[in-house]
Amino acid sequence: MTEIRADIEAEAERLLALAESESVPLRLLGGLAIRLRAAGGLPPAFVRTYADLDFVTAKRGSGKTQSFFREAGYEPQKAFNALNGSERLLFFDDSNDRQVDVFVGQFSMSHTIPVNDRLELEPLTLPLAELLLTKLQIAELNEKDVRDALALFHLHDVGETDGRTINARRIAELCAADWGLWRTITGNLETTRTHVDRYELSDEEQATVRSRIDELLALIEAEPKTRGWKLRGKIGERKRWYETPEEVGGGP
Repeated sequence: MTEIRADIEAEAERLLALAESESVPLRLLGGLAIRLRAAGGLPPAFVRTYADLDFVTAKRGSGKTQSFFREAGYEPQKAFNALNGSERLLFFDDSNDRQVDVFVGQFSMSHTIPVNDRLELEPLTLPLAELLLTKLQIAELNEKDVRDALALFHLHDVGETDGRTINARRIAELCAADWGLWRTITGNLETTRTHVDRYELSDEEQATVRSRIDELLALIEAEPKTRGWKLRGKIGERKRWYETPEEVGGGP
């Protein structure tokens, strides 16, 4: 295998190419994945730096993924991986002071987003719907998550298919089955909408982003809710509806 690249984007591409050649089911997520999906590059308003690499692998891919990263030059966090390897893996690149976080079969932080059955839809990253969900499922948004979410809305239409479109139907279905996820996602969409004018976008671009957020919110609200959603909704915010990063091993 080739050596680890100092440039994080080049390293992500190296790992994805190696994973494909080794038949390792590995997909990129996080801000770097959003950048990779931006045809022609990100607009200047949404450009930022990236410290670490975040991936997801298949539910039954933990063992193969651990071997893959060791061979790719990474040092495993042995104690963490031994305890959490069925759900999450950590690796380190000491020379570049970089961490690699690999979720297994699902993305779990404040909420759990199932991704195992969606890995084959895209060759390099999670689908756009899941990229957005992983950004907006955080109970307390930070600036980079707002920036990345707005970048997705700026770059991609909202619709009911995957590919170059944010699949609103997928998001609506997940939210309709989980009151807690619905509460966090809809609240964060509304919060994100209020931050649009903080970024250097034209009036037309701002209107487009807000329109896409509104379209997604409308589709989420229109989706018929499950019995479990309705029962949990009766409890509402009297009971905490999300996990904290410490309880799930820390964030990527």
